[in-house]
Amino acid sequence: MPGGSKDKMDKKVKASSLLSLFILLPLAAFAQTGAGEDFQITKITKNLILAPQFTYAGAGDHQTNQRDRWLEVEVEFKATPELTDELTFKYYILFNGTLLTGEVTHVNIPAGRENRSVMYVPPRAIARFGNNRPITLNSCQNVAVQILQQGTVKSEASLNRAAPQWFTTLEQVSGFVLNKNQTPFAPLYWDRYEQIKTAR
Repeated sequence: MPGGSKDKMDKKVKASSLLSLFILLPLAAFAQTGAGEDFQITKITKNLILAPQFTYAGAGDHQTNQRDRWLEVEVEFKATPELTDELTFKYYILFNGTLLTGEVTHVNIPAGRENRSVMYVPPRAIARFGNNRPITLNSCQNVAVQILQQGTVKSEASLNRAAPQWFTTLEQVSGFVLNKNQTPFAPLYWDRYEQIKTAR
């Protein structure tokens, strides 16, 4: 084979190799970015639910109002580290035009793809911010959740499509979003949700 033809073939092979490299590099970077996330919110759900009914022999029979609904916001997340000592979840719930906020700190979080956190808005808060309108799931217009580790945001997601950190432009109202231990749901579903850090 003449020298000129061989040089042309070598140049074509090099050009082809370089092209393949440039095509694959962005894919590799994207994969590394995804793989490098220790924590990732994968799902947010909202629901209007009734308070649980409990009876015991030591007191009179007090029924809960079965017309009242609690707003339940559940977050499913993935954790890559084998065990994480502590994570804080910040909840931003846009309810009927008012941004309700709350946070909960979970401890002893194992690795897994279906770890969960949950928060609740009680019936009286729903009535207060509902402005005497009928309450439906659409009254909860959006939800954003952040996972923080030692004060650093590790993951953020919204229930409905919105600009990142859309909640920062709104006035925040705290004190009405409760963690599970502050509600009648405290003794339920121990194996479903991550352990809550208790105040010392």
